[in-house]
Amino acid sequence: MTNRRVLIDSLPKERLSEDNFKIVEDRIPSIEENEVLCRTLLVTIAAGSRAGLQGSASYAGAPQAGVVMNATGVCRIEASKSEKFLEGDLVVCQSGWQDYSSQKATHCQKIVNDIDLKHYLGALGTNGLTAYFGLHRVGQPSYGETVLISAAAGSVGHLVGQFAKIIGCHTVGIAGSEGKCAQVQKRLGFDSAVSYRSKNFRNELKEACSKGVDVYFDNVGGEVLGAALFRMKERGRIVCCGAVSQYDTSQPSGSPKGIPGLLVNKRIRMEGFLVFDFLKEYEAARKEIKQLIKNKKIRPENDVFDGLAAAPSAFVDLLAGGNIGTRIIKVDD
Repeated sequence: MTNRRVLIDSLPKERLSEDNFKIVEDRIPSIEENEVLCRTLLVTIAAGSRAGLQGSASYAGAPQAGVVMNATGVCRIEASKSEKFLEGDLVVCQSGWQDYSSQKATHCQKIVNDIDLKHYLGALGTNGLTAYFGLHRVGQPSYGETVLISAAAGSVGHLVGQFAKIIGCHTVGIAGSEGKCAQVQKRLGFDSAVSYRSKNFRNELKEACSKGVDVYFDNVGGEVLGAALFRMKERGRIVCCGAVSQYDTSQPSGSPKGIPGLLVNKRIRMEGFLVFDFLKEYEAARKEIKQLIKNKKIRPENDVFDGLAAAPSAFVDLLAGGNIGTRIIKVDD
């Protein structure tokens, strides 16, 4: 038996391509005391990983070629030298894009097979927690307020809108196509949605947010952030979660117009955050989100590709806006 591993073959100089990766086969790793051997079942594809390859995500460390592409996975324990885990246990860990990995037991989170396992990488994983804490702790919306979300069909954005609807907010999504806008409203319950690729984008955004925006959840930065700034109400809050429009390029654009002028004149609070800021609250948030899923209060979307070999193409397609929800690779049954 061998271990397929998807390596970063070269760091992208412009847009990411499948050629930046290669698949190799190695021996299955051995384990030492207090370690476990993990068999990857499911693994994520995340837009934020492109920021890591670009070097613009400080928490990801310096970009490096010749290593396994990092990612979070749902895994089955195949062998254990830890009292914490038995063979057959299910865990979430930083498996990377590979069939097998050796992990320190302290780096694995045991999970229960009482819900679709894909949710542990989506709504119950980093994406869901980012949406939850970014909206509730940073954005702090109230009933009746307007919440605007960019990348509204994305892994984080599609959950932000649903959390906001539970509060009783008016939700407006920004997505990359008319088709996605329709799905955001039809499947996810947004009140309206506009495409940033529309020739009349700014006018359509103004119409959709006719009463102004109380909370803008920004996943993309760039020109979309610039357009949203002009729709903000006094005392509005901008949640800076990501800047996906700036990731897949060697020449990211500068800050949009209106900063700091609009922030000062309208007393707007613009705040960035990392989900790790709320580490101590993860367990309680996951419990709440899981109950929302079971009670069908939210509908997490998981966009699944089959087979480890599909990971590079799925990543490139994700950056081109091909996904709705969390993109996941099904590695093994």
